[in-house]
Amino acid sequence: METRLIWPGQYGQSGNLDGSPRHRAREVHRAAVFGFLLQIATSVPAAGIRVKAAASIKRRKVCFRCGLAGLSILFCFIAAPGAAQAGPACAAGTYRLGDGSIVDVTRSDASHWRWRRTDGSTGLLSHKPGSAWTSSLGWTGHPDGHRVGFSCRPHWLLFDRLSGAPARLRIRNIRFQVEGATLAGRLVMPEGKTKVPVVVLVHGAEHDSALDSYPLQRLFPAAGIGTFVYDKRGTGASGGHYTQDYPTLAADAIAALKEARRLAGARAGRIGYQGGSQGGWVAPLAAKRGPADFVIVSFGLAVSPLAAERESIEHEIESRIPGPDGIEAAHEFAAAIERVASSNFRDGFDQIAAIRHRYGAEPWFKQVGGDFARFLLDSPADMVRKAGPPLINGIKLDYDPMPVLRTLAVPQLWLLGGKDRDTAPYETTTRLTQLRCAGRPITLVVYPNAEHGMYEFAVGPNGERVSTRQPKSYFRLMRDFIMKGRIAEREARDAYFPSCH
Repeated sequence: METRLIWPGQYGQSGNLDGSPRHRAREVHRAAVFGFLLQIATSVPAAGIRVKAAASIKRRKVCFRCGLAGLSILFCFIAAPGAAQAGPACAAGTYRLGDGSIVDVTRSDASHWRWRRTDGSTGLLSHKPGSAWTSSLGWTGHPDGHRVGFSCRPHWLLFDRLSGAPARLRIRNIRFQVEGATLAGRLVMPEGKTKVPVVVLVHGAEHDSALDSYPLQRLFPAAGIGTFVYDKRGTGASGGHYTQDYPTLAADAIAALKEARRLAGARAGRIGYQGGSQGGWVAPLAAKRGPADFVIVSFGLAVSPLAAERESIEHEIESRIPGPDGIEAAHEFAAAIERVASSNFRDGFDQIAAIRHRYGAEPWFKQVGGDFARFLLDSPADMVRKAGPPLINGIKLDYDPMPVLRTLAVPQLWLLGGKDRDTAPYETTTRLTQLRCAGRPITLVVYPNAEHGMYEFAVGPNGERVSTRQPKSYFRLMRDFIMKGRIAEREARDAYFPSCH
């Protein structure tokens, strides 16, 4: 069953909206009225109405009365059942604004919402009674000047001075079988009957539901790309046992692509994968074992998991301790982490304890290593012995992706973060550049100021990184590669492209 406009389980409504020209014309008219009135409201301070100075008291009275009239009508939008600024259930979704741009809104927690745009900007929305929703930059908590208003009946959003309606998308939820598990998936298609490319979103290592948390499942379709998203086995609405076994996850991805192609039917054009982090090992393997037209890897790796952890540790320490002392410390850290992981968390705790004793008071100690290394360095030995094995459930720590990448004929777009601590990009950049220069169909993009998740960041007073936004060209490059099979390097001034020389 296909659903138009409504996002299941988020808008709090279930019926389809009439798609007739007459209904759409009425929607456009409502948008114009709502946008005008909400612009008045969002320019009004909580204490009252801001009236520009006029040449006469009469002009001021006229302006004041007009403002009151507009606010009276707007109050009907806000106070009406199903339309409330204090927490509109209808807020979630993807909107097309008056200038053609896209903004996606999802719930962050019980009292906040998060917006995202395809230019990489994002903010957290907070609300105070009597005012519009205000936004803070990324995850920093600092105001960014954006103001947002919602209406549920009619269903509109005002982002700063631009009004917009929900993007017209066709959604189909399904369940499909693969290797002893029933997985929950969703195909989201742009409205229409023409062929469109389709991308299958491949998980990272997270346990969260992709159906609930992946904004690309809406942003890509709003940009004209069909998208298939599914919950990884053992997560969300999917059955089976959670695993990080790459061949099993690749089989799941292949089955998801087959379902996406079947559901899209005659509308399916180019079809392939986009995978982030751990998905960077899984998506190329799936494309090697089954048909695909493209692969996009975001903040993934062309080295083994163990080599990646070692590289992250060594780079962090050597960048903080110059000379031979830094090299010695880096090798000591890496050897200890590798011994514990390779023994399935049975041995090596004496080395970890020695590292804590020797370096624990150093100001850089808490900044070294990704999540895995930090878990080993920060946790008591008994906890590590118990919680460690599930942490790497199914992972082959010495898995080498290079045999797949050397022979993969499918066009690939790799996007790496130059300041990624969790998956250090240095050896991966070298290997991918060598493959590209040897004739492999690889396009490599490095965002020098981005970390894991492809987020730019600010550094807090305690040295912690706080995400601010994604790179401006990140979404656009993925969109272009999916739709055209190529990107325009000149449009990505916030990135660099490693050369063969």
